Amino acid sequence: MDRLTEMEAFAAVVDQGGFTDAAKKLGISKSAVSKHVSSLEARLGARLLNRTTRRVSPTEIGLAYYDRARRVLNDAGEADALVTSMQSAPSGLLRISVATDFGVNHLSPVLGEFLQQYPDITVNMVLNNRYVELISEGFDMAIRIGELEDSSLRARKIAETSKRMIASPSYFAQFGRPEKIDDLNEHKLLHYSNQSSAAVWKITAPSGEKRQIRTAGWLTVNDGQSLLNACISGLGIAYLPAFLYADAMRKGLVEEAIPGLPVEVLGIYAVYPPGRFTQPKVRAFIDFLVNAFADKGPDNW
Repeated sequence: MDRLTEMEAFAAVVDQGGFTDAAKKLGISKSAVSKHVSSLEARLGARLLNRTTRRVSPTEIGLAYYDRARRVLNDAGEADALVTSMQSAPSGLLRISVATDFGVNHLSPVLGEFLQQYPDITVNMVLNNRYVELISEGFDMAIRIGELEDSSLRARKIAETSKRMIASPSYFAQFGRPEKIDDLNEHKLLHYSNQSSAAVWKITAPSGEKRQIRTAGWLTVNDGQSLLNACISGLGIAYLPAFLYADAMRKGLVEEAIPGLPVEVLGIYAVYPPGRFTQPKVRAFIDFLVNAFADKGPDNW
């Protein structure tokens, strides 16, 4: 007889407290359940159940075997569910967390195409500029940029972006252009307030040395697009990713502050909770993003 069938019959007898109720649960005859359990005991060479006219209960060996057998049966059920899920069409509500500037400028424009490809998926995209806890806050995934802090999450890179210090031609005309990193101390800087290291810029010198520049900012704001707008207006130097400034730089609205410095490149990742398998709706969206941004970055935005 099939080993899993024997395990299932035995576990059902323990769960239901008898052969009659186990047979009803499994949808087979009482005699079939009895044969499966007897075959299991014969194969193992051990008595797993105490049988009386009033009740059926597991022996000490039977109880220990039940714990392991139940685990095996649960794993087998999950394996079956996995195959079914992996083959099913992606559907359901997909909750996404993404920074406002990237969401507005780059994720929102491609969502329509995704929803047309997967009409059974509905999307709830939450734009915010804070670090969210995916599991406790009920998100299926998030888009994160730069170094990933939470190593317990699964991640897939969907693109890259460069990061440069930029300012407008009018700013340079009024305040001059810094020639080296230390010159930044004499300039008007624009900071991003939602990062713990907002007032510290980590910059790579031409020698390859990692420098940390801590200076007071003339303006601090919690939104990258607002920083870019301030930068274009001539209010100061900002340290921003290319997916924000690329268009403004092509139009001549901003220029690189210190062109000779090595360019920092940041990864843009789709992150999602760990698990034995990825939900079809999450997998479908990540695959879509990888294709949608295949021609992007680090400077091409």
